[in-house]
Amino acid sequence: MIGVEFTDINLEKREINQYGPLALAFLGDVIYEKLVREYIILKGNMPVAKLHNLSVKKVCAEYQAKGVELIRDMLTEEEQDVLRRGRNASGITAPKHSTVAEYRMATSLECLFGYLHLAGQEKRIEELFDVIWNMEE
Repeated sequence: MIGVEFTDINLEKREINQYGPLALAFLGDVIYEKLVREYIILKGNMPVAKLHNLSVKKVCAEYQAKGVELIRDMLTEEEQDVLRRGRNASGITAPKHSTVAEYRMATSLECLFGYLHLAGQEKRIEELFDVIWNMEE
C-alpha cells in the first residue's frame, strides 16, 4: 500500500470487518487527530504551545465521549454497530484522567472513524467531525 493516497482507500465492508475494533481505532485515532490539527491551524497562525493546548482539549477521551453522544442519533445502523464494536472491545484500559466509560466511548469514535476511512467515506467523517468540533464545551 505504499504510495496509496487516502482517497484511494475504499475497501469492501467484508474486508474492513476483518480488522479488529482496536485496529480500526488505531487508524481512527490518527484520522481524528489530523482533523483536529487541521481545524486548529486553519483558525490562524499561533505559537506551537497554544496549538498543542488547543488540540489536547479536543482529542481527550472526555471530549470525544461527549462527541459520541452528540452524533449518536445521526448514525446509520451500520455505523452504530461499528461504534458498539469499538466500545465493547476487550483490552481497553483507561488513563488516569478519564473514566473507563469515557475511554471506551472515545475508542468507539476512533473505531468508527477508522472504519469510515477504510470504506472511503471521507465526507461522512468530515460531516460527523464538524458536529463534534462545533459542540459546546
